[in-house]
Amino acid sequence: MASASLRDLVAAELAEPVDPRVAIMAQAIAGLYPEASRAVLFYGSCLRERELDGLMLDFYLIVSDYRSAFGRGWYAIANKAVPPNVFPFEHQGLTAKYAVLSETDFHGLMGMEASAVSVWARFAQPSRLVWAKDDAAKAKAIDAVTLAAPTLFALALPLAPADRSDELDLWRFAFSLTYGAELRAERGNRPGSVVDADPDRYRRFTAPALAEAAKHPSLTARDAERRWRGLRRNGKALTLVRLAKATTTFAGGVDYIAWKINRHAGTAIEVKPWQRRWPILGALILLPRLLKRGAIR
Repeated sequence: MASASLRDLVAAELAEPVDPRVAIMAQAIAGLYPEASRAVLFYGSCLRERELDGLMLDFYLIVSDYRSAFGRGWYAIANKAVPPNVFPFEHQGLTAKYAVLSETDFHGLMGMEASAVSVWARFAQPSRLVWAKDDAAKAKAIDAVTLAAPTLFALALPLAPADRSDELDLWRFAFSLTYGAELRAERGNRPGSVVDADPDRYRRFTAPALAEAAKHPSLTARDAERRWRGLRRNGKALTLVRLAKATTTFAGGVDYIAWKINRHAGTAIEVKPWQRRWPILGALILLPRLLKRGAIR
C-alpha cells in the first residue's frame, strides 16, 4: 500500500472534528467579514483541551484581501505592513483571539522565503480547518498548510544532531529552533511537550515531510545558521511590534499581554492603571523588564 502524501495527511488532519462550540465560533468570526472571509483555522494548545471554559482559543481568519476585510483605514494598512492583525472575540461564553491574513500572505508566510517563523512554525503543528467559504478556499488553505512542515525540516536539518535516536528528536530539535526565534513566554520544555502530546501524529508526518523538504534547495550548516540568525533577529523584533500593535486592536491589550505571560511563565504581573491608559507605551516599558527577568525569552 502506498504511503499517504503529506497533502493527504494535512487534509485529513484539518478535517478532524472539533468541539461544536469551536465550529460555531469560527463561523461567527467569518461572519464578521462576510465579503472577505475565505477560511478559519483553529490551532494552538486548546486543540488538546477538552474543557474550553476559561481558556483563550486561537484562530486564523484567512481573507481574500485586507481592503475587502477592513476598507481603506488603519487596520488594512497595518495588516499589510505587519501581518497579522490580531483581535479578541467572545461568543457563547467562550473567549478567543483571531489573527487575520490574506490568502496570499498565508501562503507566502508558510515558505522558506518568510522572514519570520511565526506562521509556518505553528502550522507544522496540528490544526483544524473549521470553516471554509467554498471548495476553492478549502483547497488553498490545505495547500498552504502543507508547506509548513517541509519548511521546518529544510531549515532545521542542516543543524540537527546526527546521532538522533528517534525521529521525534528531529521535531523536538526543530521546534526548539522556532521557539528560540520568537519572544516566548512558555517554559523551556515547551518544544518537547508539543511533540510528546501526540507522538503518533509526528511519526506519521515525518517521512512525507522529509520527502517534501528534500525538494527545497539544500542548505549548508553555515547557510542554515545564517538563516536562523536572521529569523531570530526578525522574529523577536516582530514580536515586539505585533504586541505593541495588538494594543490598538485589543480592548485591554496590555492586560492580555500580562495574562498570556502569567499563564505560560508562571509569573504574577499586575498591570498598572497608567499602562491601561497608555497601552502602547505600557507594553513597550513592560516587555524589556520581562526579558530581564526571564519571563519571556
